[in-house]
Amino acid sequence: MNQPVLVVIGHGMVSHYFLEQLAERQLHTQYQIIVFGEEEYPAYDRVHLSEYFSGRTAGSLSLAEEGFFTRTGIELRTGHQITAIDLQEKTVTDAAGNSLHYDQLVLATGSYAFVPPIPGHDRPGCLVYRTLSDLDAISRQASRSTVGVVIGGGLLGLEAANALLQSGLETHVVEFSPRLMAVQLDDDGASMLQKKIAALGVRVHTARQTVEITDGEQLQHKLCFTDGTELETDLVLFSAGIRPRDELAASAGLEKGPRGGIIIDDYCLTSDPSVSAIGECALWQGKIFGLVAPGYQMARCLADRLAEKATAFTGADMSTKLKLLGVEVASVGDAHGATPGSQSYQWIDGPARIYKKIVVSEDGKTLLGAVLVGDSSDYSDLLQRMLNAIPLPANPESLILPVSEGGAPAGVGVALLPESAQICSCHNVSKGDISDAVRGGCTDMNALKSCTRAGTGCGGCVPLLKQVMEHELEALGVEVKKDVCSHFAWSRQELYHLIRVNNIRTFDALIRQYGHGRGCEICRPLAGSLLASCWNDYVLQPQHVSLQDTNDRFLGNIQKDGTYSVVPRIPAGEITPEGLITLGQVARRYNLYTKITGGQRVDLFGARLEQLPAIWQELLEAGFETGHAYGKSLRTVKSCVGSTWCRYGVQDSTALAIRLENRYKGLRSPHKIKMAVSGCTRECAEAQGKDIGVIATDKGWNLYVCGNGGMKPRHADLFASDLDTDTLIRVIDRTLMFYLRTADRLQRTSNWLDNLDGGVAYLRQVILDDSLGLADTLDQEMQQIVDTYQCEWQTTLDDPRSRQLFRAFINSDQPDEAVVMVPERGQMRPAAPSEKPGLAISEEPADEWVTVGRLDDIPPDTGRAARLGRQQIAVFRLGEEQPEVYALDNLEPGSGANVLARGILGDDDGIPLVISPLYKKRLRLTDGISPDDSTVRVRCWPVRVENGMISVQRRPVSESLPQTALPVS
Repeated sequence: MNQPVLVVIGHGMVSHYFLEQLAERQLHTQYQIIVFGEEEYPAYDRVHLSEYFSGRTAGSLSLAEEGFFTRTGIELRTGHQITAIDLQEKTVTDAAGNSLHYDQLVLATGSYAFVPPIPGHDRPGCLVYRTLSDLDAISRQASRSTVGVVIGGGLLGLEAANALLQSGLETHVVEFSPRLMAVQLDDDGASMLQKKIAALGVRVHTARQTVEITDGEQLQHKLCFTDGTELETDLVLFSAGIRPRDELAASAGLEKGPRGGIIIDDYCLTSDPSVSAIGECALWQGKIFGLVAPGYQMARCLADRLAEKATAFTGADMSTKLKLLGVEVASVGDAHGATPGSQSYQWIDGPARIYKKIVVSEDGKTLLGAVLVGDSSDYSDLLQRMLNAIPLPANPESLILPVSEGGAPAGVGVALLPESAQICSCHNVSKGDISDAVRGGCTDMNALKSCTRAGTGCGGCVPLLKQVMEHELEALGVEVKKDVCSHFAWSRQELYHLIRVNNIRTFDALIRQYGHGRGCEICRPLAGSLLASCWNDYVLQPQHVSLQDTNDRFLGNIQKDGTYSVVPRIPAGEITPEGLITLGQVARRYNLYTKITGGQRVDLFGARLEQLPAIWQELLEAGFETGHAYGKSLRTVKSCVGSTWCRYGVQDSTALAIRLENRYKGLRSPHKIKMAVSGCTRECAEAQGKDIGVIATDKGWNLYVCGNGGMKPRHADLFASDLDTDTLIRVIDRTLMFYLRTADRLQRTSNWLDNLDGGVAYLRQVILDDSLGLADTLDQEMQQIVDTYQCEWQTTLDDPRSRQLFRAFINSDQPDEAVVMVPERGQMRPAAPSEKPGLAISEEPADEWVTVGRLDDIPPDTGRAARLGRQQIAVFRLGEEQPEVYALDNLEPGSGANVLARGILGDDDGIPLVISPLYKKRLRLTDGISPDDSTVRVRCWPVRVENGMISVQRRPVSESLPQTALPVS
């Protein structure tokens, strides 16, 4: 018996999700399903499309799980355009004239980028931002451009602006309306967003209407505006909204709306009973939904109907949270306060450029909407309050105001959420679904995501998902452990005390006594940090080198092209003319990009791995030392000039800042630490936004703690007042050491204090009143750190064995050919992919074995790069006494940088892994495939070791056959 034929036209995000829903309901066994995709690529993640410009590949963006189509029997035909539908004959016809009969037809044709009919809109270099092919075209045009303009200041327009900014262009946004993101944001929110992105270098032109695009005088194009002004550019990118792709449906005779869109009912049926429509091509009750979550909801409703389970589509909440050009933005419900009688509360932090607003009902009891710019941490709480009509507190403004000193956050708490509360809108997962999954045995985030799919869409619900899981575990009487990873059933705090109390000095001793396996990218760097915090040993000692992430292993911050930054310490920003001259000479000699930072230092970018020792030799000889910009440690102590120069200064802030920086330099901590000292209350050093901030008074110093000026700004708490200098330093000593003892992994001081039971009041009791009797111990531990300080670069240069780690290849002194610089604004910058010359990165495979180096060239549990003919490979050594050796491509997937050899080694249930240094992708050493995403993979080669020499066969192992490590003979 022939199965009925279900044809799907379009294979985007909503279409592929629909196919997954069909398979979940076993409908692939009842229908012959054929999918036509117009693009050459299978469905890919458009939500993260801008990451294509930061190194992600088309393969890594793919939504199609490996083996999905083979397993389900669904047929996907990419690169096939359907040109006609015959509703009477129930056939579809493609561009080649081939026809196919259907029993059920689903239109998932999506939308297209709207291009205003401006004269000159079709000139070469005028592009749209919609598909991977569009992005390839943008990249090509950007490579020969200096200025780019985006026409459209909505969500997609700002995403497009980010793409141009990442391509190195001077970037402009032209918006017809008076504000950015007019649909989602109110005037004040849009104004704050404009200030934040302007600070990033994007120039915004609102209330501008383009009437013509013509030849430019200096650049390729000139945009002419109605007010008579003009703007020249090399590249024009239209992102002025979307329009539904309904032309195929309209030509077939299906009903469409007056302004476009295929009309559907509550069950996604069109005017033809055999044809359905979902996603951005569908018009429901006069609305087109331009977000992916409503499209997913349509897909679920349609799959239910085909499974003979009636589930109506009732619309969708259009609240959204995203990050535009690095700026957090969120909009909830009635953001504009259009509801009659509604009232609003606003909170603005001007210096930090944060804007928050809530809209409440006339009686003040119900939340109707919200706008968040600069800090969207309240989004989940506000969204759940609105969706579930949870009563507001007596003072609704408390929902967006900063938490008062010692106070508790005003969050709703997951206990108050009803079981029906939707936690994940992408996959329609409720609190009840999550609770059921936890009760069914999903007791960690990976298992919960796999079981419910919550958190696997846009990812915005992950924090709330974790809270619901932990709440349910606690309700079941299960202790919610904060194990650092699968290798250690201990928290960071517990590991710290185990190391201290048991005098553990190496990772091998720690994992042998308290863990199992080889470790991973989480526990190995954590152990390296803890050991350094406790004993302050040289981090590149043989027993420690394999624990260091690439920044600590090579004592520099890795950049996206595989080069490193060089950041010498400049205490308090005070530097002599001779010091500045030295920095300039070094930068010029090694062709380094130079930039002054907000922390009052000079960063030198673009140093190749093998150049680092020579650069630092010159800097050390000139009196500089390492600035520890690469470590989780003290970065800088910023200062003003204080009473020495300033007429307002009341204390010598520069002298104190130098003293503090020289005291705490090299202190390894859970996260980076920033400090500042201001010489008066005018606060020029911005001390109240630092982890440790000091402000001079006429009686001494006021101490502020646990501030943060980063992604989630937090005003520091006043901790103690009018301290003399020695007391101030003693209090800082104890505060920092208590933070080292009790913080979680990678927890900034701001989050640490917010999560510390009792808050700042409890911290005062511990530090100022010595309520735990720890004062003497904390003093001794800090003094031991201070007394054992060493400049890690000086130690490295004095140790020939450590210097060998900085060779680019174990068998060649030839520089990495993939590191290419091009001039810009009088300096050098990394070349974009389109600016690099064609590189011969592969050659004809052969069966011969090539010796690439000695086993002793590679420290145990690390990797080194080697040349195999014209190719670069990463050679990894696991173990010391009975080592296993593996070889993979040295190119990190999706990065364009030859850095995989610098990754951390570990294991997952005994399977050896390397974790890439740039984007932390896990790859099996046995076959080069990621256990997390089988589309992410590299080639691997057979390896053998004889008489201490490593040989690699020039014919890579087939991707489908796992490699077995050959024993050392």
